[in-house]
Amino acid sequence: MHTEAMPVGVVMQRRRLDNRWQSHQWRPLEVIAGDLLQRPPGVYCLREDDADSRWLHAGLEVALYSDEGEGYHLNVDAPQPCWFIMWRIDEIDGVEVAVPKSVTLSYNEAARLMDGGEQVDTVPLSEEMVALVAGFAAEHYRPEPKRKRRKPSFEGGAAVQQMADREKGAA
Repeated sequence: MHTEAMPVGVVMQRRRLDNRWQSHQWRPLEVIAGDLLQRPPGVYCLREDDADSRWLHAGLEVALYSDEGEGYHLNVDAPQPCWFIMWRIDEIDGVEVAVPKSVTLSYNEAARLMDGGEQVDTVPLSEEMVALVAGFAAEHYRPEPKRKRRKPSFEGGAAVQQMADREKGAA
């Protein structure tokens, strides 16, 4: 089961750095969701100068899936809930631009992307979105019940005590 997909746009920022190894840095600056996104799908240059460039990438979508409930729970339970943006450098009109490829609200999905070697950055989540995701997680996520753990034999027991006593006697 999943929710209806919500359109989102991501604003990516390129900042000039005073660094001899790296001339600039890309990072997601903002996620614009739902009705706040007033542009059709596409890439829009919002600002272009030497120190600060900003590009809006509209046309992405986010949906919540019931089998990702744990990932949503982990996100909203974190000290700073966030959007997770996976992006890559692509060329647009002869210019290298950081292009968001996917946006998710699942901590677990973001971890899988990073495990696969993808670049994933975060943007803080609004209180309204935190409430929406928390409600979905509460409805679809049931933590596994904790089970009593049996101690393996190497953590205790008569054989370990006998070995300890023998070592004391040998010293």
